[in-house]
Amino acid sequence: MPTAPLICSETVSRVSSVLHRDAKQFGKKHMFDTSEETCWNSDQGSSQWVMLEFPQTVKVSQLQIQFQGGFASQLCTLEGGRKGEELVKISDFYPEDINALQSFRTEETMLDKLKITFENSTDFFGRIVVYRLSVLGEKL
Repeated sequence: MPTAPLICSETVSRVSSVLHRDAKQFGKKHMFDTSEETCWNSDQGSSQWVMLEFPQTVKVSQLQIQFQGGFASQLCTLEGGRKGEELVKISDFYPEDINALQSFRTEETMLDKLKITFENSTDFFGRIVVYRLSVLGEKL
């Protein structure tokens, strides 16, 4: 089956934190706006995360993420689940500390919600900066 972007305007997103609580400048929406000028910037602290709730069940097969070098996570945990169920671990993946868009294949999993936890940051204070986040797969 062909893969397509799964994040749409009806996808609900939540994040662990926003730098200085300045959502206008550093908010979660900037991960999905395809602009190279904007980003989500977490506040400091360990184990930052992004949670996505899709408007319909999806089958996820790939994740694409673009960090700002120096503010990346080199260990990420992917969890997913169906509505009303607990999240279960799908996999770990290991991004590089670079500015380029990185792609990670996942075990194809049917889910309604997806959580990406950034377990460690290359930034001393634990901040994460994401310019682009895309989830690819199939809408069911």
